[in-house]
Amino acid sequence: MSRLAVEQVTKRYERVLAVDSVSFVAEPGRIFGLLGPNGAGKTSTIRMIAYITVPDAGTITLGGQPVGPATQQRMGYLPEERGLYRKLRVGEQLLYLAQLKGMTARAAETAIRHWLGRFGAADWYGKKVEELSKGMQQKVQFIATVAHDPQLVILDEPFSGLDPINAELLQDVIAELRAAGRTILFASHRMEQVEQLCDDLCLIAEGRVILSGALREVKRQFGSNTVTLAFDGGDAWVDALAADGAVQVLSRTAGHLTARLLNDTPSRRVLDAALAETTELYRFELHEPPLDEIFRMAVGQSKDQNIRASEERAMVSNSAASS
Repeated sequence: MSRLAVEQVTKRYERVLAVDSVSFVAEPGRIFGLLGPNGAGKTSTIRMIAYITVPDAGTITLGGQPVGPATQQRMGYLPEERGLYRKLRVGEQLLYLAQLKGMTARAAETAIRHWLGRFGAADWYGKKVEELSKGMQQKVQFIATVAHDPQLVILDEPFSGLDPINAELLQDVIAELRAAGRTILFASHRMEQVEQLCDDLCLIAEGRVILSGALREVKRQFGSNTVTLAFDGGDAWVDALAADGAVQVLSRTAGHLTARLLNDTPSRRVLDAALAETTELYRFELHEPPLDEIFRMAVGQSKDQNIRASEERAMVSNSAASS
């Protein structure tokens, strides 16, 4: 079993506290989403898991073993920044990287040709990386991540540069890895992908965990107070509801609306307004808020709490200085 456990991990760079007592567990056969705004500490945490850097405090284990050179052999890490040698040919580069992970040349070539075929890229073997598009390079880098059959797969923005067809193919492959019992750590800014793929998540802001748990449980915490409508006709009724404090518009395009109910507004009020003002109503759904809205709310609440804590510390300090 390759259970990844991050326990009370802290990392500081000079005066910057990048990771502050972060804890979470990623289980085999599940996809764990590691989320956060820019500068939240995600990359610092991933680098410690991959043993590129080490924590100042806390522990990280994979399958009960502290991370280190031995666990690196059991990991595959796809970083957000591409790290391929542009002048090397795809086959020789993938062979080199797979052998660094302990594979024999024969086993590595078999695995590489399998994965190139899986991505419809069998004829890339002899091409130089610089001849490939960004999306093609991303697929090569993904193959480098999984060719040695790692127990832990770390994916940082894996869909970067991929068109919708290849993004769907990669989603299928990630789902296959989950079904095969791999532990998958998935970091992304694209909340719709996280919502589609992840079983569990951890949201980090300013180096601290502010939200974690199974995706379904996290969404339930925020209640079913979001409505989505698809319709034909005018939408002036939306402005009237928003001006009255009944809803907060989350997304709005021609014939489509997603809004959060405010001030105990019943969903029936929105439905009645839509039925009265639209020419056709195709969809009306009351549901939990989308993950991107939960993300904004949770990060906003965290910032508000930090501001209040800072103000309270300042008041205590001023009071002590004046006494």
